[in-house]
Amino acid sequence: MMMGLDHKPDKLDDELCFAIYTAQKIYNKFYASALKEYKLTYPQYITLLTLWENGEPMMIKEIGAKLSLDNGTLTPLLKRMEKDGWIERKHSEEDGRRVYITLSKKGKNKKYEIKGKLTSCFANVDMTSQEYKNDVSLIKSIGRRIDPEN
Repeated sequence: MMMGLDHKPDKLDDELCFAIYTAQKIYNKFYASALKEYKLTYPQYITLLTLWENGEPMMIKEIGAKLSLDNGTLTPLLKRMEKDGWIERKHSEEDGRRVYITLSKKGKNKKYEIKGKLTSCFANVDMTSQEYKNDVSLIKSIGRRIDPEN
């Protein structure tokens, strides 16, 4: 039997949603600073990360599903990444409607440099690796509780 949370919104500073929102803004600023020299936004970085992790080529809809981004958001993001030389878009020879995304030479070559830069930035964060893992687990748990299908 599922028990519901007995929570009555009262003060902004006591709201989980506001704490997550505030942390997300701080995190996005952290990443923006770390990725600035590469002229990458956070959504572009996680797109690269997806391609680095999952191999390539990937269909646009696969990337969108992995990142929870709709086509209206993903398509301009990918076009910008292609223009900036990070990825290449290739139409399927069997079905021209299918578009596959692959890493460009730049996208492949900059992987370890970017990861090294982020590692260096994280070295200045007052957090242990275990605390980081615990926080990731906690945030995933919050998401599953709110949306069990997520």
